[in-house]
Amino acid sequence: MHLSARLNRLAPSATLAMSQKSAELKAQGVDIINMSVGEPDFNTPDHIKEAAKQAVEDNWSRYSPVPGYPDLRQAIVNKLKNENGLDYEPSQIIVGNGAKQAVCNTILAIVDEGDEVIIPAPYWVSYPQMVLMADGTPVFVEATIEQNFKITPEQLEAAITPKTRALILCSPSNPTGSVYSAEELEGLAAVLRKYPEIIVIADEIYEHINYVGKHASIATCEGMKERTAIINGVSKAYAMTGWRIGFVAAPAELAKAVNKLQGQYTSGPCSVSQKAATVAFAADQQCVETMRQAFERRRDLIVRLAKEIPGFGVNEPEGAFYLFPKCSSYFGKTDGERVINDSMDFALYLLEVGHVATVGGAAFGSPECFRMSYATSDENIIEALRRIKEACAKLH
Repeated sequence: MHLSARLNRLAPSATLAMSQKSAELKAQGVDIINMSVGEPDFNTPDHIKEAAKQAVEDNWSRYSPVPGYPDLRQAIVNKLKNENGLDYEPSQIIVGNGAKQAVCNTILAIVDEGDEVIIPAPYWVSYPQMVLMADGTPVFVEATIEQNFKITPEQLEAAITPKTRALILCSPSNPTGSVYSAEELEGLAAVLRKYPEIIVIADEIYEHINYVGKHASIATCEGMKERTAIINGVSKAYAMTGWRIGFVAAPAELAKAVNKLQGQYTSGPCSVSQKAATVAFAADQQCVETMRQAFERRRDLIVRLAKEIPGFGVNEPEGAFYLFPKCSSYFGKTDGERVINDSMDFALYLLEVGHVATVGGAAFGSPECFRMSYATSDENIIEALRRIKEACAKLH
């Protein structure tokens, strides 16, 4: 069968592949601790679930408007004003099937063949694949663990060419948990102000899982709102991954373009999920803070335990729920049966020998590291790190 060149350019998702492999081992009766998936382990808060039940009772069961229901878009406008100090009209908000679609919609709306998109590495696995899907060229800028996985203004400027169309900026970051401060964002904005044709895609889905104070958005920097597409949603802050509600807040022309695109291939997102999301944004936010505090406690726990494992390079994440340790000191080592050549081998070794599912860093553009999600119980974190330490001790 002939498959499109577009499809053949894409790589399968490494995070989903590792999750699938761990599920297969679990089905065989192996006790696997899964730290490969970026998903809160909490249940959706009750008041949000009640809103969904009410929506079903009220027969919100028909096609929704392509950009989302007006009350949800207004709730998002209010959230952006109250929490971020940013003024938008509801027409500038396009609600999609998760933040993932919102990112992809935006890329497809602005990138042409040959356009370059700057992606700081480490990066979320899907960013470069989405750029390739749009016939664009990903341009990677490496930020090492020594610089807390954050690019500098000098690195950004060096990567810009006449073909640069966009910069994708994820803060707090998946996979590293790094958070750009307001001062650091202003440094990047100072460079971008010299190149007004470059759009910033600001993925802020982990906004509320932040351990260093108030979230900073590059859209608040002088002159940047008019050329920034903010991506956000309900999946991480409200433990609503399966509800599939994300949004883009963008300049009017870009919002209109995203709406046009979405209207042709998915239309509006799930009606009941939208009603639940409206309440998530509009109601009391204590549930968000409760989960954030739990994630911060787990962050402290996993960082402490990871630092006790010989050979790991560990920094302290400032947000999200991932740890991204450097594991390259184990490359070339063996347990007598297998040799660890790279981070993918290392992750597979941890799965098959330690029975802990993680993801190799090569998939995130950082082959010396691997990713662990600590969106799991304290007990699982303690046991997983014990197993990892034991498995590493067998490598010589």
